[in-house]
Amino acid sequence: MARAENKETAGPATRLVADVARRMRIKKKLTQEQLGKELGFSGAAVSAMETCAQPASDEMLVALERVLGEGMGIFEGAREYVRLDKYPELFKDFALPEQKALTLSSYETLVINGLFQTEEYARDLIGGGYPPLSEQRVNELVEARMVRKAIFDRDPIALIELVLEESVLVRSVGSEEVMRRQLVHLAECAKRRNVTLQVLPLNRGLRGEHAGLRGGLTLLETPEHDHLAYMELQDESLLITDPAKVSAYAQRYAKIRAQALGPDESLGLIERLAGD
Repeated sequence: MARAENKETAGPATRLVADVARRMRIKKKLTQEQLGKELGFSGAAVSAMETCAQPASDEMLVALERVLGEGMGIFEGAREYVRLDKYPELFKDFALPEQKALTLSSYETLVINGLFQTEEYARDLIGGGYPPLSEQRVNELVEARMVRKAIFDRDPIALIELVLEESVLVRSVGSEEVMRRQLVHLAECAKRRNVTLQVLPLNRGLRGEHAGLRGGLTLLETPEHDHLAYMELQDESLLITDPAKVSAYAQRYAKIRAQALGPDESLGLIERLAGD
């Protein structure tokens, strides 16, 4: 259900799409109901989009391009920026660099990395957070997270690495079946040619210590070959561009990766936990 408060907090891309769609609908002398019928949505959904009570979904933007775009690509081009509007504030600075990254290397200690999550895992994870979110906001965040997966099949191809602490694989999110399907999906991702997935065992190090005890991190190389580091903690985020600091985090990540199981051994562990 659309929320009135969204009208006050809608981002610039969402507002621009709403205004352009309304103007082009009026130009074509269509009512909201008539436009909705052509789009495959209800008139109420069109009204919610035009008033910014509910941002246009990817599906609606594709339909708007077909019906109102007039071959100009306005709504198609807006898709990337409307997605950014839907992301939480802490992630917006990183969302575009992630989409365009040449290489992406992550270490996760608490949950499955967002790019590797199934929709149902993501929904249970986001919906179970605190403070609780409305169902509409959960839907928006899940949709935005799923769209990020386009990086796996993007051209030019991105090289993606993920190191997961073993505890992530046994920490239940959602039902037992949701977790099993998540592990199966993780194993499928690990078999992609552009993905390297490793598991860092709980008993690594002489006394159980390892280089990743300070928490998760993500390293990224941009198309311009700049290197960035990104971290999140308790609804706060940090995007680091200073070369010396990024280098230090890269060295730490290299040590974490060296202490992890190899890709084949990691895949075998995930498949065993999934029951395959």
